Amino acid sequence: MVILEEMRRRAPAILGPVLGIAVTAYFIYHAIEGDRGLVAGREITRELAQAKQGLTAVEGERDALQHKVAGLEPDHVDPDLLDQQIRQNLDLVSPNEIVILHPGETH
Repeated sequence: MVILEEMRRRAPAILGPVLGIAVTAYFIYHAIEGDRGLVAGREITRELAQAKQGLTAVEGERDALQHKVAGLEPDHVDPDLLDQQIRQNLDLVSPNEIVILHPGETH
């Protein structure tokens, strides 16, 4: 009984610091592990780096395709590119070329 009365007497003095520690711990936890915390920030930074690498690769492909398309414009046709496209799409060969077929290939 004496212990219970002593706890009731000291409770108001202890309540403030305990609540303060609990609130501080809550905010510290969410600053580290929350949706916008340090861990999430690192993950977003990693994803951003991967996206930039992907963008660089796609831009390289786009530049190559733009160069290829520029070679097929009606006012200026690149003869080598036109020859390559004709051979690839129509499966044509020049009369002075020798065709070697490998067994098992269907082309």
